[in-house]
Amino acid sequence: MYLTSEKKQELFEKYGRGKNDTGSPEAQIALLTYRINHLTEHLKTHKKDFSTHLGLLRMVGKRRRLLEYLKKQDLERYRSLITELGIRK
Repeated sequence: MYLTSEKKQELFEKYGRGKNDTGSPEAQIALLTYRINHLTEHLKTHKKDFSTHLGLLRMVGKRRRLLEYLKKQDLERYRSLITELGIRK
């Protein structure tokens, strides 16, 4: 499996506000970015996997909505997060 519980915990520790913080927008965006990158690589080799493509589009939309929320709440946290994750915006 590509996303183990240890990897999730590592993402939450690095981008969340605390060790067990799974609900902050930063932690959710970091997890979605990791999953989006994995699915993008998968779709490069499996071009006709349409159900995965649909799931990828849903994740990108959810990440976009979370980024917009974070931008409205705290612009500095938003800017630091997109530079850390390497998200173009």
